[in-house]
Amino acid sequence: MRLKSGQRAVFACWLLGIVFTGFSVRLIHLQVAKHAEYSALAARKNSITQTIPARRGAILDRNGEVLAANVPVRRVIIDGSHVNNAAKLAELAAPYLDIPVLDLQKELTNAGKYKVLKHDLAEEKALALQKQMQASSLRGLYFPPNNTRLYPNGPMLSHVIGFMSRKDPNDEFLSGVEGIERIFDDELHGQDGFRHIEKDRTGREIVIYRGQEQMPHHGSQIALTIDMGLQTILENELEAAYSELKPETAVGIMVNPKTGEILALANRPSFDPNVMSSIRPEQMKNRAILDMVEPGSTFKIVVAAGALNERVVNDKSKIFCENGSFLYGGRILRDHHGYGNMSVFDILVKSSNIGSAKMALMMGGDKYYEYVRRFGFGERSGVELPGEIPGLVHPPHRWDKLTITRMPMGHSVAVTPLQMVMAMSVIANGGKLMRPQIVHSIKDEHGNVVRDFQPEVVREVVPENVAHFVGSALKGVTVRGGTATLAQVAGFEVAGKTGTAQKVDPKGGYASGKYVVSFLGYMPADDPEFVCLIMVDDAKISSGMNYGGLVAAPIFSRVAEKAARYMNLIPAQPALPVLPVAMSPNANGGSQQ
Repeated sequence: MRLKSGQRAVFACWLLGIVFTGFSVRLIHLQVAKHAEYSALAARKNSITQTIPARRGAILDRNGEVLAANVPVRRVIIDGSHVNNAAKLAELAAPYLDIPVLDLQKELTNAGKYKVLKHDLAEEKALALQKQMQASSLRGLYFPPNNTRLYPNGPMLSHVIGFMSRKDPNDEFLSGVEGIERIFDDELHGQDGFRHIEKDRTGREIVIYRGQEQMPHHGSQIALTIDMGLQTILENELEAAYSELKPETAVGIMVNPKTGEILALANRPSFDPNVMSSIRPEQMKNRAILDMVEPGSTFKIVVAAGALNERVVNDKSKIFCENGSFLYGGRILRDHHGYGNMSVFDILVKSSNIGSAKMALMMGGDKYYEYVRRFGFGERSGVELPGEIPGLVHPPHRWDKLTITRMPMGHSVAVTPLQMVMAMSVIANGGKLMRPQIVHSIKDEHGNVVRDFQPEVVREVVPENVAHFVGSALKGVTVRGGTATLAQVAGFEVAGKTGTAQKVDPKGGYASGKYVVSFLGYMPADDPEFVCLIMVDDAKISSGMNYGGLVAAPIFSRVAEKAARYMNLIPAQPALPVLPVAMSPNANGGSQQ
């Protein structure tokens, strides 16, 4: 049936009315009922929350020399929704990114909205590539700013500073992994900021729609107690010895005994935190706080100081040293030379095992153990470095019948090199044990001091007069007739003690022909500016020469001589022969042996 023209017009009007009504309903549905959902979808597509990374704080030495700093770089991010020509973009960008063209094209083709391609492209390369992309009207790669870590001194002090890494390969930012970088990661990192931004379909930011923004709080600056002048001296001498003697490991530590501040600390083997790809795990171990060693004769200062303080001996006591062979507990303890009656002074100077063992027997196991612990052995020192171990000191109820005669000579006990240095610092510091300190201060991004680390006395181990007497004997160790004449430094009195300990075999007993040798001393002897430990593990040298006085003492001498010049220490008059110093009238008395 054909409609008349008037009817056709009415029908068309009704049809148009129905269509527009449908459109109106749909529009109302979208703009009212679905408003929140589609607004969120649009925001997710065109709006992002951009992290504004905080600048990591620098690490400095005590004089302000930069040990760890930031280098500005750019991240390379793919936004697959904006890639307009993957093939051309890959061909253009591949030389800048050091990625094969086909591999890069695959990444650009398969990438989603956000993928980090590189974390640390050099800033000049990023800016040059960005300019080339704009000239070629290519989109899809973006280059937000980032920072990477630089260690200007390479391997030097690497075990203290630590290094940075990503806990997961997809992590945007680096985290501290070892050393100061790890233990003070929160302080160094600071607090990241953020910015809400909207982009057009080409990926460019629409600045007028920039939303909420919070600027970052940059990381704090950490100043260490390390003096890089002394660190350089110690590292150079330790490296020379490591190359010449080819030991398994070597450790050097310098401490200010009056404050507990660590002035220098070095380990061999070492590593470069700027180049981590080929580093072996054993190179990263901070042996100063992680290695357990038998200390050898350096441990004799403990029994001597304890026996004097407990008044079982005094400065005039004589102890019969059995002419070099002492049978106790069914085993013979020997000295290198046969000695008869010896004073406490001479027992330390000559390093008599028998004399030291007899002093421990006179004290008794419980009292001797008390002094071992009072000197700081068997507990963590509290230094601000990660992973420190307490060592191993068994209580008397776990000793066998020989332990009390072997521990005074540094056997049957395991200690860390840092514990040894701090124990010697007790003698150098008038009997007080200090907490070792590696951090001097922390300052915020504006230079305000957040935390200032002050010297901390842990305890008084022995009175000053006892420490002074033991120190006078330690001066005798380095002069004619002592065990460490090679530790001498022209113009200065040196006090110290040698150590030679046969290496423990992991399978049990001791390893034949393998020794850990050490020299632990301080200078100037009467007013110490530093205590220094040199420890060498299994030097490749003839067994008749592998002693602390022959291997470690000369290294100490070279370090101390150069340190004295660096620190502008004034040489004294030519030293007179060292004689025993009488205890003061109120000193500990005791029976003579």
